[in-house]
Amino acid sequence: MITLYSYPQLFGLEDNNPYGLKVFAFLTMNGLSFEHRHVLDTSAAPRGQLPYLDDDGKIIGDSDAIIAHLKQRYQLTLDDALDADQQSTDLLLRRTLDDLYWVMSYSRWRDDRFWPIFRDALLAQHPQLTADALEKARRYNFERYHYQGIGRYEPEAAYSRGLADLRAVSRLLGNGPFIFGAEATSADAGLYGFIASIYFYDIDTLLKRYVLTQENLVNHCGAMRKRVKRAAD
Repeated sequence: MITLYSYPQLFGLEDNNPYGLKVFAFLTMNGLSFEHRHVLDTSAAPRGQLPYLDDDGKIIGDSDAIIAHLKQRYQLTLDDALDADQQSTDLLLRRTLDDLYWVMSYSRWRDDRFWPIFRDALLAQHPQLTADALEKARRYNFERYHYQGIGRYEPEAAYSRGLADLRAVSRLLGNGPFIFGAEATSADAGLYGFIASIYFYDIDTLLKRYVLTQENLVNHCGAMRKRVKRAAD
């Protein structure tokens, strides 16, 4: 039995963290049966980070490690057609999305313009949460941002990094419909996790404004959303 542990839902998405949404999309795209458990306590997670997977007692953390494990154990063929250059592109895309993550997170927890919207959405959808708990989480994130480096940026400089990431991803995608052409791969699950976490959020950040101007990113997000929901139903 596969169990995915990830953060709670928000704005209609199955996870309010792009890495958890990435794994959810990958699981559903491949038709794997799994239980999805939404948690906030990360103490049981490898390295104290979500998402993580329990596959018949084998615990795997990190979204890339989870996907690698699933491909090997269940002999998934989603990426088998990728050549060496495409595999390298896939890796570079994932590293770019890792950089984008910090800007996305900064926009929700650090930027005073958008923090109240994010906080209130969480409180409205998850009554078990408290404002005090979220303030504590916010202070913790401030520390993370400082040590990672993004917290030492002024907002405009932070967003310029994220916008550069999005521009590169949009150029890579081109006319699509998917990263490597007509068929979706695990790279598309990763891209979907991030773009959906911007596009479907009712938070008017500079990142969302940019995504709305890129028809290819919007179309990719919509196509993946339909595919994920169809597979999950």
